[in-house]
Amino acid sequence: MRRVALSGLLGTTVEFYDFLVYGTVAALVFGDLFFPQADPAVGTIAAFGTFAAGYVARPLGGIVFGHFGDRLGRKSMMLLTMTLMGCGSFLIGLLPTYDAIGVWAPVLLVALRVVQGLAIGGEWGGATLMVVEHAERVQGSRRGLWSSSTQLGAPLGSVLSTGVVTLVSTLPDDQFRSWGWRVPFLLSFVLLGVGLFVRLRVAESPLFTEGRREVSARPPIFEVLRRPRPVLLACCVGIGAFTAQSLLTGFMISYATGNGYSRPQVLTAVTIASCVALVVLPTASALTDRVGRRPVVLAGAVLSAALAFPVLWLVDSGSPGLLILALVLGHGIAQSTMYGPLGALFSEMFGTKVRYTGASLGYQAATLVGAGFSPLIATSLLASNGGGSTPVSLLLCGGALITAVTVWRMPETHTDTLGTPGLSRDTPAPEGVRP
Repeated sequence: MRRVALSGLLGTTVEFYDFLVYGTVAALVFGDLFFPQADPAVGTIAAFGTFAAGYVARPLGGIVFGHFGDRLGRKSMMLLTMTLMGCGSFLIGLLPTYDAIGVWAPVLLVALRVVQGLAIGGEWGGATLMVVEHAERVQGSRRGLWSSSTQLGAPLGSVLSTGVVTLVSTLPDDQFRSWGWRVPFLLSFVLLGVGLFVRLRVAESPLFTEGRREVSARPPIFEVLRRPRPVLLACCVGIGAFTAQSLLTGFMISYATGNGYSRPQVLTAVTIASCVALVVLPTASALTDRVGRRPVVLAGAVLSAALAFPVLWLVDSGSPGLLILALVLGHGIAQSTMYGPLGALFSEMFGTKVRYTGASLGYQAATLVGAGFSPLIATSLLASNGGGSTPVSLLLCGGALITAVTVWRMPETHTDTLGTPGLSRDTPAPEGVRP
């Protein structure tokens, strides 16, 4: 079980490192390097537009890899998604800029970003289900705690990505713009090797192995969409966590540096907040095994909504200490409390035959709505609003309230049996098995 959990942690760490490095570097230099003929504000919007392209591809990745994950197995898809992600990031590190190849630079950048999006769209579902389904056989009552290993990949990937970018951003500006920004992308090849080594030693999910004789004749996506309520609920539950994650990490780097903070100050604040998340996230996940998923996620959503305006006021103060406090409260505590239980919660909403497809689609749709367009919308609103932080606070608060209202109306799932052979919670289960 520990090896499976380590595999999930390393895999999602590599994936989120690659994905978040892009967001960090895009906020710092991609506007100038790949869209140099644009106004600075327009260049930043365009850079975040390529960031959004990766999120648009994530639901498609969830559907494609979910289909084969539900038919062929979780492990093979985990190996494939990690390889795609690492290679895509490595190639971004080698990509010529606009000055070298003209318009082909942003075109290739968007293409590689889509590859990243497809890969991470399938990665989370495979890694999470491997951990949760193994845990069901070993310690089913602690699915929330074990599933937090994959959720930890997001803050750990953020720590690694911001740490590496912080290091290379200390270079003189001309060196950072010419070659320094490439280093974090090229390092992903090393992380890819470590992750693949661990994943090759992990056994296939026991629940998938036991149920593979009961594969549905129709593609899993058709079965999921035939009863769409679980997917819609999963999407709405995740919106608050992903809106906060996107606005308080990648977007915040651009926003805070534009308000007078230095790059090292902002990246340090993001790193500290992510370190706090490494403690809060498994704590919140473990708590859900005792009190249920709903109350913990609801508490995080309410806290995030309450902090939406104070967090931006602290950032606008100009104080590096208050910037750290803002990100610790908003990202390290509130966002992590919402995000931590999602792995177990989404897995419990679907039957084994369509779990990869259903959980991935719900999760990735939430990232698209909550995180994919939030930086783009926030940057556009700031440009048209004279730079005031109110639009950003409203986006944060709105996402959290969507999560709060949805989770309030959901049934509790933490005592359910994952081995239910139904297609989703809406499908009647056999006698003696809890739906």
